[in-house]
Amino acid sequence: MAGPRKAIVESTPKSCLNGIHLTRRGFLRAGSLGLFGLSLSRYLQLKHLMAASGSPAKPDAKAQACILLWLEGGPSQVDTFDPKPNSAFAPISTNVPGIRISELLPRVARHMDKLSIIRSMYTEEIDHQQATYYAITGHRPNSALESPSLGSIIARELSPRRNMPPYVIAPPIDRPYLNYFNAGFIGARYQPMVVPDPAREDFQVPDLVLPKEIGMDRVSHRRSFLEVVDRLYRHQEQQAEFAALDDFRQQALTILASPQVRRAFDLSQESEKTRDEYGRHRFGQSVLLARRLIEGGCRFATAAGYDMTEWDLCHVENDKYNRDLLAPPFDQALSALMRDLDQRGLLESTLVVAMGEFGRTPHVNPRGGRDHWPHCWSMVLGGGGIQGGQVIGASDERGARVADRMVTIGDLFATVYKALGIDWTKEYMTPVQRPVKIANSIGGESGLPIEGLI
Repeated sequence: MAGPRKAIVESTPKSCLNGIHLTRRGFLRAGSLGLFGLSLSRYLQLKHLMAASGSPAKPDAKAQACILLWLEGGPSQVDTFDPKPNSAFAPISTNVPGIRISELLPRVARHMDKLSIIRSMYTEEIDHQQATYYAITGHRPNSALESPSLGSIIARELSPRRNMPPYVIAPPIDRPYLNYFNAGFIGARYQPMVVPDPAREDFQVPDLVLPKEIGMDRVSHRRSFLEVVDRLYRHQEQQAEFAALDDFRQQALTILASPQVRRAFDLSQESEKTRDEYGRHRFGQSVLLARRLIEGGCRFATAAGYDMTEWDLCHVENDKYNRDLLAPPFDQALSALMRDLDQRGLLESTLVVAMGEFGRTPHVNPRGGRDHWPHCWSMVLGGGGIQGGQVIGASDERGARVADRMVTIGDLFATVYKALGIDWTKEYMTPVQRPVKIANSIGGESGLPIEGLI
């Protein structure tokens, strides 16, 4: 067993309109975008919709997009993809000879030829907040620097498709964890679009549709009026701020004018049968929405239907919660996604990653639960050019420590980037001119694509 690599440790001029003193920003909020249902404050929350400056995926890159199934709280490796005698659940055969997984995942077992398991993940943080930050950014938390998330980096590196927001999360992740999925120092334009719970009967994405009384012609006229106002204000404020606001507003109007974008977010377009196959629960419907968004042109969609109170319930009565609450939605949604992508011809162009921030202890505590365990855990990935039907790495006899082929978050990121045609050796310069690796591994090393997967 290879030992762990050493860890690294407004003051603006004002004008007057109908007796109200306004900055230009105030004018926009009071008299422009807000009139057709998209207030500036709301739109700036959706500023990630601004077109990215990245490049199209390389012609030789099979993957064009990625779906992350985020298992917040951390599933147990020995009760899912690395069954051991110290699990209450028996191993079962899959459709790949020699690969066995937990009996809790009978549907996924029928799609193992499309998936590969990594059984030797090793990370360096044991508490949820730090471990989530680490798993999503590849960096340990640093109070002086906010690192960009995997999704934000992909949104930066790859240009948008078909007017779709490049990076979407559904439903909202609990705070402060949601902050770790942000763009950090690379800028607000690569922030994720966060949408409501798609399992709700009244699910809709705010601000994607104009009020009935406002037509696009009226919006167009108001844009012309805004251009006149711009000329009065531009000499008073910095050009960079105007350029950003102009881009935000242009992209908002593009979104509003795009029926394709609205359809991508409209789950009512799916048949009742399909919605049932994914599962009428938060996780299932978030996975289904992710598939719709990727099909519509989104680059990175995070299905975050589990919240912090779910997988982390396993601190007590681990077997009960895994059997009755946690594993069934995951088994249903992941298997439905792999089948659906395959049938739609999207599997080769869509990378699927399913993981939490760490695993669970190989032993149970006095309350029958499993606690946090970053020292060796499992995850799965498939599609997007990934060679399915494989097991990468191995744990020891209890699922406690890496026994073969340690894989770090940096290695995982490098694999994802390679699948998408992104240079995984790239470094970004921080605001203080310090280079930071986008596939950061342990001990200051760069992650490496996982050999045999892609």
